[in-house]
Amino acid sequence: MLRMIANRLATAILSLAILITIVFFMTHATPGGPAFSILGQKATPQAVQQLNARLGLAAPLWQQYLLWWWHLLQGRLGYSYLLNRPVTQLVGDYMMNTLALYVGAILLSLVLSIGIGLVQGVTYGRWPARLIGALQLSLYALPTFFVGTMFILYFGVKWGVLPTGGITNLRLEQPGLLDYGRHLALPVLTIGLLGVSGLSRYFGTSVHEELGKDYVRTALAKGLTFRAVLFKHVLRNALRPLVTILGLAFPGIFAGSVLVETVFNYPGLGYLLWRSALSQDYPVISAIVLLIGALTVIGNLLADLVNGLLDPRERYE
Repeated sequence: MLRMIANRLATAILSLAILITIVFFMTHATPGGPAFSILGQKATPQAVQQLNARLGLAAPLWQQYLLWWWHLLQGRLGYSYLLNRPVTQLVGDYMMNTLALYVGAILLSLVLSIGIGLVQGVTYGRWPARLIGALQLSLYALPTFFVGTMFILYFGVKWGVLPTGGITNLRLEQPGLLDYGRHLALPVLTIGLLGVSGLSRYFGTSVHEELGKDYVRTALAKGLTFRAVLFKHVLRNALRPLVTILGLAFPGIFAGSVLVETVFNYPGLGYLLWRSALSQDYPVISAIVLLIGALTVIGNLLADLVNGLLDPRERYE
């Protein structure tokens, strides 16, 4: 197990270095620059040149790259060009909101995926499984921004039961957990339902495959009830691919959250990344990509550890 963790960490560090290098050069290669976002599009070339020199953007690109790594190794992520705040402080403020959104969406996806997948796996080949499969494909094909917009239109505007954006009610002096929960409901529902479309399908297929294995027939022949076999043995074994896919799906979940946070004007990392990309705020973009890459690696590592607990054979591979 320790050898597996060491190999995963070594691969993760190399992957993060490659990822950051690609993002660094791609963001710096885009036309314009943060000087135009700060000074405006009508800024004079002299003003832009002076600001670039003050921000350290006048140096050759390879020097900026090496300097960025040197600062990173010292734990310094720099300052936001646009907001003039330390990047660590800025990302920390927005990260808590995104974590709340992620945890809620993942829990919702897991609960619904397990329930739907069990029904789909047990009724494989019959009309309930076909109906669930059709609904999964339909939901999977819907764009994230469309689902979020429809939720805003009906739940927020037409019925008026939930807020359409933000994270708190600005008219309240001391917003409580209930207010936070109401503002989280629609973004969580949007990401969670779109996650269910893929996860439940994988889990349903896994349940069907497990039900066809010899150990299930042996357990039933020994007198165990189908319910006992399903929940005591099949469920545990079918969870392994679901856990792995959930760990690998982390970047996709974050990509969806960028759209969701923008649609709902939700102050999370996705919204901050979108704003920073528009203004070419290089330090913020690099820090968020580094953080998301690290969280993705951690998610995959946790998935491997959970699989090791679910299947002891994984510990010795």
